[in-house]
Amino acid sequence: MREASRRAAAVYALPALAGLALLPYLNFRANRIVSGDGVMIWSPEGGAIIAALALSALALGTVWARAQAVRLACALGALAVLLWSVGQGAAALSADAPEFARVSLGGGFWIAAAFLALAAADAVARMSLGAWARISALLLPAAVFAVALRAGLFDALSILREYDTNRDVFDAALGGHLRLVIGSLIPALAIGLPLGWACFAGPRARMVILPALNLLQTTPSIAMFGLLMLPLGALSRAVPALRDWGVGGIGAAPAIVALALYALLPIVANTYAGLAGVPETMRDAGRGMGMSRARLLARVELPLAAPVILTGIRIVVVQNIGLAAVAALIGGGGFGTLVFRGMGQAAMDLVLLGTVPIVAMAILASLLFDVGIELTRRGGAR
Repeated sequence: MREASRRAAAVYALPALAGLALLPYLNFRANRIVSGDGVMIWSPEGGAIIAALALSALALGTVWARAQAVRLACALGALAVLLWSVGQGAAALSADAPEFARVSLGGGFWIAAAFLALAAADAVARMSLGAWARISALLLPAAVFAVALRAGLFDALSILREYDTNRDVFDAALGGHLRLVIGSLIPALAIGLPLGWACFAGPRARMVILPALNLLQTTPSIAMFGLLMLPLGALSRAVPALRDWGVGGIGAAPAIVALALYALLPIVANTYAGLAGVPETMRDAGRGMGMSRARLLARVELPLAAPVILTGIRIVVVQNIGLAAVAALIGGGGFGTLVFRGMGQAAMDLVLLGTVPIVAMAILASLLFDVGIELTRRGGAR
């Protein structure tokens, strides 16, 4: 087991070091749209030579350490050194640079950061921590990162300069993205949970509902948005009062409807699977206690099926956090606004300003649902 763990750690640590050795960890550009010149981590800017040595030692420590807690500490320490080095390097490169110069994160940074994060996640998984402990393992480095961000360690990076320039747009995009995800989840739950129960209660209903939802799921998102623009636009023209609620052919309304439709299949399928997986002996015990059909569903079947149902909801939330970015193409708002604006301006840091929060939101949502799933499993086991 220990040898297998060491091999797994090497799979993460060695590519991280190779990425830093072969690719630049920073990129210096004369302005926000030109390609620029790569800066290797062993270059003298910002004490990066010392950082490269410390990073190498910590990354190799994830391979040779015996305890998983030590491997986790080494992986997180290597990430901290990597972040410190890019902050110091960006500050050194920007010190005597022109006003429009930009320092962005290079390919070596992204490869190293990704593999070191995977090394940390692998160590956490092998420690068999509970959901709350896993969240604590994430919140601690996140808090340290937030403190460093607040202290201005990364102010010289171009992604932070893009944020300063587009702060109002970023705040509006955050609110719009949350509105799209939550606004699509509520109707999806209101429709999907009863449909899942109908699939469980009647084989004929299941033969109609699941194939229809499969068809919806295979429709490309752009095509779905386009199909909804015509009927919603006609509806808003026929009932002008709906325009006050934001219903129209473009904007958030077709995006929310499309995301809700995409959310139905995982919710319905997991609701059906969860109810079907309830042991028949538990139902017989409930009937023996004189429970009605509704009370049996509420007191026995749903609590036991809750972990599977929550798994489907977690899939939906993570899926819709990503899909909501496409809604910007029809004026739906969200972080896709920054992504597509950056693509139109050939400004990759503006693209990152939109994509990084999407990834962070998806990870946070997944971890929170992990806690809920674990708690419902414990409650069902009792």
